[in-house]
Amino acid sequence: MDFRKQDRSADPGFFATEAAGLRWLADADGARVVEVLAADDHSITLQRLDSVRADRAGAEEFGRSLARTHAAGADTWGAPPPGTDGRGWIGPLPQRNQPESTWGRFYAEHRVRPFADQAHAAGSLDRSGYDVIGRVCERLIAGAFDDVDTPARIHGDLWSGNVIPTAAGWTLIDPAAHGGHPVTDLAMLELFGNPHLDRTFSAYAEAAALPDGWRDTIGLHQLHPLLVHAVLFGGGYAARAVAAARAYA
Repeated sequence: MDFRKQDRSADPGFFATEAAGLRWLADADGARVVEVLAADDHSITLQRLDSVRADRAGAEEFGRSLARTHAAGADTWGAPPPGTDGRGWIGPLPQRNQPESTWGRFYAEHRVRPFADQAHAAGSLDRSGYDVIGRVCERLIAGAFDDVDTPARIHGDLWSGNVIPTAAGWTLIDPAAHGGHPVTDLAMLELFGNPHLDRTFSAYAEAAALPDGWRDTIGLHQLHPLLVHAVLFGGGYAARAVAAARAYA
């Protein structure tokens, strides 16, 4: 039986963007992606996945296949999936897939700053923490962390719940796909944990070059999801975002 997600209150672009992101990732011929069977303004119907126990071999193959997905690339930093209008979502929250000339500018202006603004307005991020994150944004825009030359085709919301181990291979669901930095996906896996993550990272690094010192920037790439969680769930995540930001301010 297939799996259908339905929400009649959803923005008409929500499910279309999810479907386009899944198809774009699948076109990379890398990591397995759940098949989209149908999508309309209020629902999406997907292939049903039967999960299995995650093992080391699956983790390694996922690392290699994710590297291939990233290598398929995107036209620009912040490029939206083809056929979409730049509107995107992470979980229930809207965000923009807005092309920019550098990764740092895209990440600052369309990922970190908008959610810092929302968290501050909601009271979960205090003024001093907001200012720390603002200094990181200034460094991002100035190019201090632009350590890769071309945009990757990334999932964009790659926490463990969006990677389903199946008998056919680990399979991606629920993307926030765009042209971004490959470490963004790896950092999300690390933030919330994933089985045999060391094997995934090692296999990825064997299949594709990563920037020197990439592990030292994982906290930078975690700012966005931490701030998203601060907006959704409150101040504990905001404090974690500020603590991470201090290393890059």
